[in-house]
Parts: sequence; C-alpha cells; structure tokens
Amino acid sequence: MFTTSFAEISVISGSIQLVLFGTIVLYPIWKTETLSYVDIGWPWGLVCIGLVTLFLGEGYSWRVWGIGALYILMGLRMGIGAIQFWLKGYIQKELPRYRYQRIRWERKGKTNIQAAMQIDALVQGLANVSYLALPAFIIASNPNPNISVFEVVGLLLWVASFILESIADKQKLGFLRRMKTEKLQNKVCEIGLWKYTRHPNYFAEWTIWNSLIIISIPSWLALRSSESLIIWVLLGLALLFVSIMMYNTLVYLTGAIPSEYYSLQKRPNYKSYTKRVNMFFPGFRNRK
Repeated sequence: MFTTSFAEISVISGSIQLVLFGTIVLYPIWKTETLSYVDIGWPWGLVCIGLVTLFLGEGYSWRVWGIGALYILMGLRMGIGAIQFWLKGYIQKELPRYRYQRIRWERKGKTNIQAAMQIDALVQGLANVSYLALPAFIIASNPNPNISVFEVVGLLLWVASFILESIADKQKLGFLRRMKTEKLQNKVCEIGLWKYTRHPNYFAEWTIWNSLIIISIPSWLALRSSESLIIWVLLGLALLFVSIMMYNTLVYLTGAIPSEYYSLQKRPNYKSYTKRVNMFFPGFRNRK
C-alpha cells in the first residue's frame, strides 16, 4: 500500500479476495463449523490474482501474460480438485489437517472455536492479498523486453515442479484406488516419488513458489529506480518470506505434520516408513 507501483492493484486484488473469501469460505464456515472450505477459497484466490495481473499488469506483455497464466494454472489445478471434493461431500466433513488444528486450539486452551475458525480463514485470505500475490505483481510491473537468465531458470523450475506435483498426486490417487479395488485398508503409499520423500506433493508445491521468487529477481531489481530504498528492501524481504512461510505451512501448519499425526495412528507400517524415507526433502532411502 505504500509502494508507488502496487497500491492500486493491491486495493483491487484485496477487494476481490475479500468478496471471494467472504462468500465461499467465511460464510460456509460460520454455517457448518467446518474449516475445510478454505481449500476452495485459497486456490481460486490464486486464479483471481492471475486474472487481476493479466488485466492490470503494466509491464512487458509477454511477462504479464506469462506470470498471469502460471497463477491461473496453479489455482485451477488445486481449485478444480477442491470443487470435486466438495461435490463428493468431502469438504463438508472436516479434513484431517483441520481436525489437527482443533487439537492445537485445545492445547492452547481456546474455547471459542467459531471465532478461531474465522480468524484462521482470514489469515489464509490475507496471505492471498499480500505476500502470495507479490511475485505476480512484481513480475508484471517490469517493462524490460529482455528476458533474464533468472526468469528462464525459474520458469524451467516451475514447469518441472508443477509436473512433479501432478505426478505425485496422480500416483497417490492411483494407489488409493488400487487399494480400494483390492479391498486393502490402511496401506502406506510407497511407490514412485513417494519412495524418496513422504510428501513429494508438498515439496513440489514449495519449489513452485521458490521458482516464482527466482523469476521475480530481475523485476525486483528493476524496481530500485521507482521505489524508495526502504520500500525496495522490504519488497525483497517479502519475497524471501514467501519461501519461509510456504515451508512452514507445508510442513507444520496444514501439511506434513498434521497428515502424519493421523497416518501414524491409522497405518501400522507408517512408523517404519518414516525411518526409511525423508519427511520433506527428497533423498535416498535408508535400506536399514
């Protein structure tokens, strides 16, 4: 809001996110007392960021359309899946990662769960308004027609990460379908990418955001001529915060730790799986 470059687009984007989260996240949570509706609002919020960038980005056209398309693809991949979950009735039930959030609240002594759910949803909506939108806005502001090596490397990393995340999700879904067909329950998915990290989809999602930071570097450097030194430095720190916050979210808040809390209870072989395979970063299996 204090920048020369992003004040207007931030107000417009923030207003859209407010309407989006108010209608399809906050109101359903209030009516159903189910936090899982965040899974619909968050990805479709990314789609909105992409569309706002396409219409309001004032930089080099290929750069504007490129980053807008990346955000739309990211949002649609997760957003369409969330809609399918909603149609099948899964969203209406509390997903495990949000059940785990209730355990956190209980440990902290929180008793007003309705208020806690609204605050939690608002925090995730605020992420869409602020730091998650920042790479798109910074990249779309750069008028330089020359493409940097950082942008090429970042784009290649984004494509690779997007493909790997899609493969990981497909492998897990295929495994679950096969177990259902064979009438086997509570088995550990240890195939494909799941042999090298217990959460390849979360790791790939994290690298997707890191790739956007890499793509942002030349455009952030270009902002030095139009922004004050302190604003320019804060924008750079905010880009780094994207990586830190996404890692924290994907590991501790709604990712690996909540998922494994229930997997250890339900899947007898999961404990031995944790000893053989890294939790987040891919690595060679511990054969011992």
